[in-house]
Amino acid sequence: MSTIVTRFPPSPTGYLHIGGARTALFNWLYARKTGGKFVLRIEDTDQARSTRESVDAIFESLEWLGIDWDEGPFFQTQRYDIYREYIRKLVESGNAYHCDCSQEDVNAMREEAKAAGKKPMYNGKCRELQKEGKSGTVVRLKSPRTGSTVVEDVVKGNTAFPNSELDDFIIQRSDGSPMYNLAVVVDDITMGINTVIRGDDHLVNTPKQMLIYKALGAFMPLFAHVPMVLGSDKARLSKRHGAMSVSEYREMGYLPDAMLNYLVRLGWSFGDQEFFTREELIQKFSLDHIGRSPSMFDMDKLTALNARHIHSKAPSELAPALLYHLEKKGIVVDPSQTKEDLVMAIGTLQSRSKTMVEMADSSMFYFREIIELDEAAAKKFLKPDALDMLNRSALCIGALDDDNFTEKGLEDALKRVMDETGLKFGKIAQPLRVALTGGTVSPGIFEMILALGQKKTVDRIRLAMAHIENGGF
Repeated sequence: MSTIVTRFPPSPTGYLHIGGARTALFNWLYARKTGGKFVLRIEDTDQARSTRESVDAIFESLEWLGIDWDEGPFFQTQRYDIYREYIRKLVESGNAYHCDCSQEDVNAMREEAKAAGKKPMYNGKCRELQKEGKSGTVVRLKSPRTGSTVVEDVVKGNTAFPNSELDDFIIQRSDGSPMYNLAVVVDDITMGINTVIRGDDHLVNTPKQMLIYKALGAFMPLFAHVPMVLGSDKARLSKRHGAMSVSEYREMGYLPDAMLNYLVRLGWSFGDQEFFTREELIQKFSLDHIGRSPSMFDMDKLTALNARHIHSKAPSELAPALLYHLEKKGIVVDPSQTKEDLVMAIGTLQSRSKTMVEMADSSMFYFREIIELDEAAAKKFLKPDALDMLNRSALCIGALDDDNFTEKGLEDALKRVMDETGLKFGKIAQPLRVALTGGTVSPGIFEMILALGQKKTVDRIRLAMAHIENGGF
């Protein structure tokens, strides 16, 4: 086969859902693995339900996932002249014909076939009448009456469909618009698509599309129909199983690399390996490792995998995602906040975070100028007897020069406070933690102080002392 060309053809009637994202991913990975091309096509012929908002949402989701395309986006509504030209060729070659049977006529044919114990279908009344195309007529493909159409599928194996059950299906509506199967085939032919990877719910369309390919004398693409994604109850994935939109997972704090990793494992495997980087997926993906059984979507597994991706990345790689979620919470990081400070803050939190929303929640004390003290924590730890210890801590930490503002330097500073006060470390660390974060849960005290910075640390200790001196809560 020449250069591999795959495609992803979503309908812009809503968000990009999980199943669609996985289909896009399989096509994208196969194109990237083989050095081929990935084409984006928008199937927007359902103009009543298609919206620009949905188109933009699909683009945004693909871009967030990092699934880029080499050609497109192409829009089917801009290609009607091309479809009409191919329909004309099919009629002129005798492979299609105009039909003026009314819907009532067709319904009667179906009922008659049903009564005879046959499959309800159009009986081919206009097949050999060579009717002229005029307003109100449809165009039907002249399907073979005997034999079978065999779908050779690299995932599912061979599936035979008796041609006698396919009938002469419509390829152009009475208003001149193309039917789905015709438009798909013409698009794939004209765009050079030679590998079709899609959900196995499309398998029923494949024999009809194959007949159109044959009628046009066109090259038949390689087909790979992948199993469906199901919910935990083995029913088709729906909103009751959790978020369906890819964009919702971004808002929930999942990383794009974790989503790709989890999506690809819904139906594809590489031995027992679960964790993959994006580069590993491109290197190892292949069609022959796609399974035949449906996969179950499991939020707990996705979250666990997301945590692994958060933990494995360099803190600088997580900075854009953290900033995004902080802004969603109304925290705009001061432009004077250096990248180094941000990276240090992330480094204190990533091993404790399963999602970027969790990290954003845990990190807000770093970026707020004035923190809000938890009342219960302050009443317990910020009491008058803590004033001397807090003052000594502020003095010792504030006295450190740049070379000694390190974890070792901070350890030595607080050891001096311990020696001077006779307090154990826990009696010092917890009031400091409340003073610096507002609560009792935080990263390690030394790494947190380093990430906060010397000035902010001392200022917050002084504010906590003022809180105590003013009577507390």
